[in-house]
Amino acid sequence: MTKPPAGYRPCVGLALFNRAGLVFVGRRANRSLREHTAPGHEWQMPQGGIDAGEQPIEAAYRELREETNVSSVSLLAEAPEWLSYDLPYEIGKEAWRGRYRGQSQKWFAFRFDGDESEIDILNPGGGHKPEFDAWRWVPLAETTELIIPFKREVYREVVRQFAGVAR
Repeated sequence: MTKPPAGYRPCVGLALFNRAGLVFVGRRANRSLREHTAPGHEWQMPQGGIDAGEQPIEAAYRELREETNVSSVSLLAEAPEWLSYDLPYEIGKEAWRGRYRGQSQKWFAFRFDGDESEIDILNPGGGHKPEFDAWRWVPLAETTELIIPFKREVYREVVRQFAGVAR
């Protein structure tokens, strides 16, 4: 396993596909935090930090459960490289007290094998505070217009790498 670049918070990103080839997006619950949303760009795919000693794939399953309550999945693909984005300086200084330049994400694609009743963003697994207050399925290509602009290049690369998975 390669490591993310120095100065970036290591994270995972998750493309959860349903049987129709659409991907899960959630609307960020705490829209007051500037690192999460911008007006009109409140939707994203699940993502989250990698804990110390945790492998990226382990973090992917954990984060998926903590954000969506979903555990009925099959792994479809893993992005070959870490995908990084920089936080705008003022946001990074405010959000992480300047500790990180941005985030570097290892992306995974999963097929959702369960019933939609398993998805519970308001009471997710692990007793975590909800990160999303709404969710929906969208074509993968549409995610680039839903995400906060400074993450857009990462999402374009995710679309490119996982386009075949969506079919």
